[in-house]
Amino acid sequence: MIRQCDKKIVLQDGTEFYGYGFGAAGDCTAEIVFNTSMVGYQEILSDPSYTGQAIVMTYPLIGNYGMCEADYESCRPTASAMIVREYNDEPSNFRSVETLGQVMTRFGIIGIAGVDTRKLAMHIRDQGTCRVLITSADTSAIAATAHLQTVSLPTDQVSRVSTPKAWFSPAKAPKYHVAAIDCGMKRNIVRKLNDWGCDVTVLPWNTTAQQVEALSPDGVFLSNGPGNPEDVPCVAQLVRQLRGKYTIFGICLGHQILALSYGAHTYKLKFGHRGGNHPVKNLLNGKVEITSQNHSYAVDLESLSQTPLEATHVNLLDGTVEGLRCEADHAFSVQYHPESAPGPQDSDYLFGEFIRMMEETRHA
Repeated sequence: MIRQCDKKIVLQDGTEFYGYGFGAAGDCTAEIVFNTSMVGYQEILSDPSYTGQAIVMTYPLIGNYGMCEADYESCRPTASAMIVREYNDEPSNFRSVETLGQVMTRFGIIGIAGVDTRKLAMHIRDQGTCRVLITSADTSAIAATAHLQTVSLPTDQVSRVSTPKAWFSPAKAPKYHVAAIDCGMKRNIVRKLNDWGCDVTVLPWNTTAQQVEALSPDGVFLSNGPGNPEDVPCVAQLVRQLRGKYTIFGICLGHQILALSYGAHTYKLKFGHRGGNHPVKNLLNGKVEITSQNHSYAVDLESLSQTPLEATHVNLLDGTVEGLRCEADHAFSVQYHPESAPGPQDSDYLFGEFIRMMEETRHA
């Protein structure tokens, strides 16, 4: 018996893709993006940077190893939807405690399977990221496109996913204390900092400079997070007040915010970078790293000329800025994710660089 499609995806230009629903019931409007990773769907789904987005997974089989408590990157996934080619609801993995569909149902995340995800990803690549409506298969195309032409997507993603109050994560053998500004911080970043000997105090996105200074940290970390960096000007202002006083390390959104704090500019990419195989060249030593990425915005290279920042890393696929530093202020950042989860670990050394710089400023 042939199963009838009960869900469809309607893109802003009117293009439709049909499939079968799983996870939560209902409709959703979101920004559609694609990820080319072969593994790591749990970490991707629970990464706060995907807040409000419909994620297209280009790898054809999703759900086959279930969901494990240890692999979440946040306590509450906030993606809007996941779009897959084939969904496996009978995982085979001794670590699995739930199916992907069960988790998506619990957190209100809509799923649609049976979609030609590679064709959909190529459409996004060619036409650019856009708004989409995931709805019932019998929804009128005219009504769906009319809705997409008028609807606005929220811009308060950071405030939705940041911690509401400070919390502390101790290292087993602490040598340094890091104040981390949580704009949607992945759990594995905290784990990595702990592993490198850093006690971490995680602070809300709207923390003041006085509150940071009261902690007397050795360094300040600027986290990843969702949305446009220009939507959180108070974080850039915080960095302006702290730079030069503490070693600062930023990742992803934190990288963009660091750039804005020095007067550089950011812009939205046509379809962003999302996957675990992006080649990045380290301009300081000539080495190439394979990196994990998840971002829609990038730092404008030309705008750096009016700042004390210099580019330290570049994406070999499209030439975009992947790393920055200001040596005088002991501040640096990368656009990609050295903590991986999921992805390669070529860039783990950057946490060591953060440690080295904190050590230097401690003895300055």
